[in-house]
Amino acid sequence: MTQSTTYDAIVVGAGSLGVPTAYYLAKAGLKVLVLDSVSSVGQGSNKRAIGGIRATHSDPAKIRLCLRSIEIFSTFRETFGEDIEWDQCGYSFVAYTPREEKTLNDLLAKQKNYGLNIDWYSPDDLLKIVPDLNPRGLLGGTFSPGDGSASPLLTNHAYYTLAVTAGVTFKFNEPVSGMKLQNGRIQAVKTPQGEYAAAIVVNTAGPNAAAVGKLAGVDLPVRPDSHEAAITEPVARFLGPMIVDIRPAAGSSNYYFYQHITGQIIFCITPSPNAWGENVDETSSFLPMVSRRMLEIMPRLANIRVRRTWRGLYPMTPDGFPIVGWSAEVENLLLGVGLCGQGFMLGPSTGELLTRLATGSLLLEDKETLSYLSPSRKFEGQELLK
Repeated sequence: MTQSTTYDAIVVGAGSLGVPTAYYLAKAGLKVLVLDSVSSVGQGSNKRAIGGIRATHSDPAKIRLCLRSIEIFSTFRETFGEDIEWDQCGYSFVAYTPREEKTLNDLLAKQKNYGLNIDWYSPDDLLKIVPDLNPRGLLGGTFSPGDGSASPLLTNHAYYTLAVTAGVTFKFNEPVSGMKLQNGRIQAVKTPQGEYAAAIVVNTAGPNAAAVGKLAGVDLPVRPDSHEAAITEPVARFLGPMIVDIRPAAGSSNYYFYQHITGQIIFCITPSPNAWGENVDETSSFLPMVSRRMLEIMPRLANIRVRRTWRGLYPMTPDGFPIVGWSAEVENLLLGVGLCGQGFMLGPSTGELLTRLATGSLLLEDKETLSYLSPSRKFEGQELLK
């Protein structure tokens, strides 16, 4: 049976960005529909995120957006009455070679200029913050105490509850299968269950963003890259910040780990070369590779037992920056895609930004932010702290 319903906005994707976006759109007074092929909220990449939230980036756009996200995460309980396991543990990027030392120090002026609370620490001072780091070869590192972590599942479910209360309609098990276009506008979004019309269609489909774009005749440079992660048994708290080691090595270009507020160590790598595709099956090579790297800088981790491993998809762009803004080809298609595995930390602030775009209420600083994230940019250069 085909049904036709009209909304102010249709959001494609009920994940780390789609659900906050739907909430903020509804809060702004719009009638909102969310469509997703999964059976319930957050069943795509959101549930595979490890929960890190940092404003420690290399570009003004992500620094500004994540500073705003941290404001939202850190006051979530007071604002919405929901415990999302927020922990302002900080982030530390460590340097064991001159290459990383130079990269991190070169970024400090820009990071501070955009309001990030971050400093370089000598080996002795960094060991006061993270006593269990291996001192051998340590050249120092940065520490940004305002960064933190939270539960992706709890956060996304909280936003879902808020969105439903605000009047958002969610339709699960409804993959977007087509779009009707006329005069450069989307007239209707098709699913196997029906057709839905809206003044605005928002693509927040994560790893599926390029496929959704093609339905509207838009070629989006977003490719899924498979990243592997793991979680240990819970142990008494001993580790403060998220530790990030950006040294390249065989099989990975960097890795990072932290202790969640509930005691587990959660860790992940960035594969090198990229693991392009949609395969989310765990590998036998991940644990031996990452454990060697982790034990090299924190020997204390040796006897903690790993409970589970998994893989998730990072929707990557050629330059490592998200694509946020109006499509140049389709007038009413709003893009929030290619978040490069940082959808959880960028979700709240980018949802607000997409809402300001949709309602024509941009802030003064949004112009600069959007220039870095423009769908029409040349995709030159690279994000240095992916």
